[in-house]
Amino acid sequence: MSDDKKPPLPDLDKDSAPVNQSSPPTAPDDDGTPKSAPDLEAVFDVPVHVSAVLGRTRMEVGGLLKLGPGTILELDRKVGEAIDIFVNNRLVARGEVVLVKERLGVTMTEIIKADKN
Repeated sequence: MSDDKKPPLPDLDKDSAPVNQSSPPTAPDDDGTPKSAPDLEAVFDVPVHVSAVLGRTRMEVGGLLKLGPGTILELDRKVGEAIDIFVNNRLVARGEVVLVKERLGVTMTEIIKADKN
């Protein structure tokens, strides 16, 4: 097939926004360019463990065995203080508890940047 019979290629720069504006940026690649959501499509189905920690406390096993319905545990957080959000046991964000259709949910208020070692 000769070059004059090939269909014209669309001008991607003409009617589309730059990649950095059309989708939210993610972690930069090794060369410093940010990745976009379509670049990460291969990992969308990877399961992760997400935990929202209201607070913590320490107790002995004997005290744990005495817990029952209605028992109140004192946690290391104050009312209104942000909760920690973990993904695969790594702290990734802080947030607050919200009520969504009679269920508890979490709103992220702060993203924690990971230290690269």
